[in-house]
Amino acid sequence: MPNKHQLNTKLIHAGEPQKKYGGAVSMPIFQSATFEFGGQTDYHELQYIRLNNTPNHIALHEKLAVLEGAEDALVTSSGMAAISASLLAFLKSGDHFLAHESLYGGTHSLINKDFPDLGIECDFIDGCDPSGWTEKLRPKTKLIYVETITNPLLDVLDLDAVVQFAKSNNLISMIDNTFASPVNYRPIENGFDISLHSATKYLNGHTDIVAGAVIGSKELVTQVRHKLNHLGGSLDPNACFLMHRGMKTLGLRMERQNYNSLAVAIFLEQHPKVLKVNHPGLGSSGSHKRASELLDGFSGMVSFEIEGSVEDANLFMSHLTLFINTASLGGVESLVTRPVQTSHSGMEPEERMAAGIKDELIRLSIGIEDADDLITDLGQALEKI
Repeated sequence: MPNKHQLNTKLIHAGEPQKKYGGAVSMPIFQSATFEFGGQTDYHELQYIRLNNTPNHIALHEKLAVLEGAEDALVTSSGMAAISASLLAFLKSGDHFLAHESLYGGTHSLINKDFPDLGIECDFIDGCDPSGWTEKLRPKTKLIYVETITNPLLDVLDLDAVVQFAKSNNLISMIDNTFASPVNYRPIENGFDISLHSATKYLNGHTDIVAGAVIGSKELVTQVRHKLNHLGGSLDPNACFLMHRGMKTLGLRMERQNYNSLAVAIFLEQHPKVLKVNHPGLGSSGSHKRASELLDGFSGMVSFEIEGSVEDANLFMSHLTLFINTASLGGVESLVTRPVQTSHSGMEPEERMAAGIKDELIRLSIGIEDADDLITDLGQALEKI
């Protein structure tokens, strides 16, 4: 599909089969594990669900690639499948890489608890301050890994500096773009080599599947695909169908979530019982200037600390009526959690403290409800503590 179209048009039309299957306007589900042999000479080209190349997969790959201005894309069985397969495609025993010091808990645990057993080493860096990056380089440093908007403190890193540093030092630049989504930031267009998503979140947007995505050049995505084919992280065709359908409303959903989250963040920052609010759209955020320059929107996430203890944080959460207390994020409904209980529970307490993630920190995933209703709900719950 030509790139002349705007994003919402691409979301609807990119990757759709030129000749509709049986005339169906909606992409059918190809619920077949195997497909008739077509004379392929390469194992990775055999059409088979585990190789992520059924018609449902192919349509998603084309849509994702067009959205971020890339050559190729790959869907996976989860966000962690996308992350682990991508890192392992370019790192082997004896290799080293750099990563931002505050990451999604699952990624942090993979790096700190699994990679050492494989002989892969990592140094953590401050992604907002490039001055200390060069001294962490080693002869076997292969890549640099960051997040567009960090989980759960919602910092926006010096992404342009990451791209330039990677190019200057012949490193692969890899970014988790889950929190921003292609609506707010398109890493490949901005010089990153590989963009990753937990498609469970904003891409799908309806809290009913687990999926991941890898986006980049044909050469790099092919290397990840071959690694994934052996690791087995394939996405089921029915999940492909739901993700495909969900992505068509991504632009509309994210526009509302961008608006709602900023409205909520402004309300919380002004509330006397709230000590600190993390949201890149706030002028008080240390990331505000970078976020305003780099992003097209600030996404739907807010995290904050109330005046009081962990017990007070739990009490506040228990009085919410519209927010569902659960893990994950990015759906149409608003969610609340304490990251130490969910997304970052796998980290050791000292690791969380070093990353600035306090036990009483509350994270909100703002949905598409009316912002005034969400603010009213937050206000009444705050009055209960």
